[in-house]
Amino acid sequence: MATASGNHFEWQLFNGHEWVSILNDFVIEAHYCQPGASGITINLDMGPACIDFDEMTVDSLDYFSIRRNTLLSYNQKEVMGWYYKDNHRWCEYGSQGSDGRSSLIKSDFIEQKYNSNPRGSVQFAVGSMSYKVDFTAMSQTNLSTHMSRKVRRRPKFNEVVTDSSNQNRSPTLASPSANPTNSSSQHIWEFMGDEGIWTEYQKPGCSLDSAEIERLYQLNPQCQVSFTARRFSYTLYFSGMYQLNNKYGTKRAVRRIASGIQQTNSTLSQAHWQFMDMDGQWKDYMKGGSRGYCSVSSQDIEAQYQQDSTGTLRFRAGRFNYELDFSDMTQINLSTNTSRSVRRLHQ
Repeated sequence: MATASGNHFEWQLFNGHEWVSILNDFVIEAHYCQPGASGITINLDMGPACIDFDEMTVDSLDYFSIRRNTLLSYNQKEVMGWYYKDNHRWCEYGSQGSDGRSSLIKSDFIEQKYNSNPRGSVQFAVGSMSYKVDFTAMSQTNLSTHMSRKVRRRPKFNEVVTDSSNQNRSPTLASPSANPTNSSSQHIWEFMGDEGIWTEYQKPGCSLDSAEIERLYQLNPQCQVSFTARRFSYTLYFSGMYQLNNKYGTKRAVRRIASGIQQTNSTLSQAHWQFMDMDGQWKDYMKGGSRGYCSVSSQDIEAQYQQDSTGTLRFRAGRFNYELDFSDMTQINLSTNTSRSVRRLHQ
């Protein structure tokens, strides 16, 4: 699957009403694939637009958001490179650094770990030193000296490979009526909203609506698309049927259903998550609230728990960042290292 220009990628700008394709977007793609490129300024009819590759934002008088769509066949994938900032240059993992040493892990290994948990991390050793790559912070930390380096994940320019493990797999999803030949008007797309309520993607609150998501799904049921809602940017993964907040890493379940079909959400709405507060009372996880903004709700936590019941979830509350460990059932303040008990209840 490719665009009209024959490329497997497509760069678009959002003008507040619709997504507009960028002419000659291979220039943007060529820069984006360079690990040292933090962004690019392009000249449009209405003036210049400055694109930030790390934040995936655009500074322009006429456009509000930017996204990069990948349009590949179900058994294809991009070759991704992982790079760290070594003094004044970006080095790919597995290559030789400025000190003459190279890590034993390479980009493909890190990419595999990232795909299994985009909010997780991976540890490795170089000589006597141990390091940790944090996918949420996109940083590498020396676990002995605590020195931190920036990390970037970029595609290799025009490098696409066939995934042999998918050769005999049909390009369908484990979701209701997941048949890419159906028209977009026959399906709606929903995400798991607050209080366990399925909510349809709709404009103007969201830069994408059901019809446009369905159009992109028809082009490639295995790709991922970017969108904005309010002041946040998100990535929707068709293959995993979830959306990810690009800033906080919060994951929400997504579903594709035939128009008119009503479904219930018994699992996510019945589970209830609480933490032990300073006064010894169990308190609910609630977005917002009188004590300051919290980036996750009980339903958000449950959605992640359903994905990986032994993993972790990072979130923000007030001015602090926290990590919730499902295995230990604890919540850690990442600044003060204060630990609180967590529990999961069934209603």
